Amino acid sequence: MADLIDLKELEEKVILIAVSTGDEDGTPASLDELSELASTAGAVTVGRVIQNREKVHPGTYLGKGKIEEVKELIWELGATGVICDDELSPAQLRNLEDALDTKVMDRTMVILDIFAARASTREGKIQVELAQLKYRAVRLVGMRNSLSRLGGGIGTRGPGEKKLETDRRLIHQRISQLKEELEDVKRHREITRQQREKNFALSGAIVGYTNAGKSTLLNRLTDAGILAEDKLFATLDPTTRSYRMEDGQQILLTDTVGFIRKLPHHLIEAFKSTLEEAKYSDIILHVVDCSNPQMDMQMHVVKETLKDLEIVDKTMVTVFNKTDRLEGQGEDQIRQVPRDFSADYQVRISARTGEGLEELQKILQTIIRNRRVYLEKTFPYSQAGRIQRIRKYGQLLKEEYREEGVAVEAYVPAELFAGLYGD
Repeated sequence: MADLIDLKELEEKVILIAVSTGDEDGTPASLDELSELASTAGAVTVGRVIQNREKVHPGTYLGKGKIEEVKELIWELGATGVICDDELSPAQLRNLEDALDTKVMDRTMVILDIFAARASTREGKIQVELAQLKYRAVRLVGMRNSLSRLGGGIGTRGPGEKKLETDRRLIHQRISQLKEELEDVKRHREITRQQREKNFALSGAIVGYTNAGKSTLLNRLTDAGILAEDKLFATLDPTTRSYRMEDGQQILLTDTVGFIRKLPHHLIEAFKSTLEEAKYSDIILHVVDCSNPQMDMQMHVVKETLKDLEIVDKTMVTVFNKTDRLEGQGEDQIRQVPRDFSADYQVRISARTGEGLEELQKILQTIIRNRRVYLEKTFPYSQAGRIQRIRKYGQLLKEEYREEGVAVEAYVPAELFAGLYGD
């Protein structure tokens, strides 16, 4: 497979531009997030421009007057490019680049670039390259100028300039090849999932907005050793670890890729196989950064993305994380944390300090126990092996050695229950 990461990086000085079509569209907050994305991708934001319009200009994204304003700003601030807060059409990309005479990127390009830099597993690399190629296949003409003007840097990692100079036929051949490779990975994942089902293991998917603290939580619970940085998309590839609780029950927890507003459609498509871990899990742990002023919007984005992925009818635990960052104490602090009435359970924690993790564990224990069957039986000594299965897959409450055999009280998976009562 072609290298995804172009190591030749050029620090970009960028101006962020956006179109606000109404007071309630949250454009300033979206630009704050875009600035974080640009920083993660290696660019420095030197300015920002918001144009208030009824709708985005179909040909150039911004109106003519605003384009002149941005052009002057590029010269004054020594900017090397601009980033638009929306996904541009091929025509918008080409026309805006011609009008500004500088490199033009959009939000999708920056997110794809970050993913290209962060992908480390074979599956992650396939998914990112597939998303990039689909995005770029329809933009070859519009992107050639910007690529030849600046070479490396944000928006050009992954397939890169050489691949974009090939014709569309070769790119579509590569897309077909990557889809086949992804199907292989998916089949392998399915086998792994079936094996887990044979082991009666309950699973939980940790989902949430990017940088909500999902990896920190998994590390705290399971010593997973995942990179956990205060950055957007610090982890990309899913990690599954077993979490054994104090009462002996265990659950498999999977950290998934973070969601974000305006998450590129190509990425959702490409990462469906990864996000299927959430689809086939028994429990969804929705981690929320309750210290973020944009918390309500972030929760909405996560729920809508789950709905788009048809991840519904799951036991939902909303985990309000980063309580250590809230100001005040006691009642004042509690008032700052809203409730999620759509969740089955909710808990306040700090994955960093460990506060609230005991309560989270109790919630998980309750969920697991509710999915199990109470067993009370005396096993003859010739069937002692069955007790070992209870110990491995269930929760052994009591074990007493008597003359006629071993008396057991336990909670076991329903699928295991019938087999334990068989002859």
